[in-house]
Amino acid sequence: MTNFQFTEEQVRDYNNDGYVIVKNFLLGDEVKKLQEIAFDDGIMRRHAFDLNDQSGKKTKLTLWYTPGNDTYGLLSKSRRMVESADRLMDGDSRVCHFHSKLMQKEPKVGGAWEWHQDYGYWYKNEFLFPDQMISIMIAITDANKANGCLQVIKGTHKMGRIEHGFSGEQVGASQHYVELALKTKELVYVEINAGDALFFHPNLLHRSEANLSDKPRWSLISVYNRSENVPYNEPSQSSTVPLDVVPDEALLQWETEKISDNANFLDKEKDEALK
Repeated sequence: MTNFQFTEEQVRDYNNDGYVIVKNFLLGDEVKKLQEIAFDDGIMRRHAFDLNDQSGKKTKLTLWYTPGNDTYGLLSKSRRMVESADRLMDGDSRVCHFHSKLMQKEPKVGGAWEWHQDYGYWYKNEFLFPDQMISIMIAITDANKANGCLQVIKGTHKMGRIEHGFSGEQVGASQHYVELALKTKELVYVEINAGDALFFHPNLLHRSEANLSDKPRWSLISVYNRSENVPYNEPSQSSTVPLDVVPDEALLQWETEKISDNANFLDKEKDEALK
């Protein structure tokens, strides 16, 4: 969907609900290109790491900070992604790329994600203004209840940050407040097709079940931040480096590089050693 712009209704939905879904955000050929690279790229797989859920099932992800001129980097820097983030975030300083992650839920074995807010993680990085951040999830494969699609509790971004603690190897939100939220607000299963996009606020409560189906659930999540929202406990510099936007057509028309170690991948073991 080149030259995409939000309608006023979609902006209201995001502000009221904490999320908005955009169908067919990517074209069919763009989705196919992302799928081919995701499934075949050895560097992506080499930098992937596992996180255990409470049952011991593993969810796998690859996370990097610096978008290059590879396919995923060009998508993260594309006009439709950057301008869409700019429209929904508070503030008016430049849009920066905090990080992107490739979420890989393999058939039968892909683990669950516990209830959490993304700002429950990023609060420790000492970002002060969650309204100046946003996550954009692109479905690389279809996501449904059977393969563990995302679940959100509508409107919970207005609750502010909830206390978080470890749940397995993941950081989870206080179960007491999650239960109160579920009594008060609507639970939504985000069933979307490959190429659809979900824009969601850092304080929106969300989770996903394990993938017990015979189909994978893969998605790309790119996180954006305003340059003025300086983190005081974050070693990577990407979140305050304004992006050089590329045209949407670059994803299919430009000669792309392969993603390399210059993408500044997260090393889970090294990151834990620094805590």
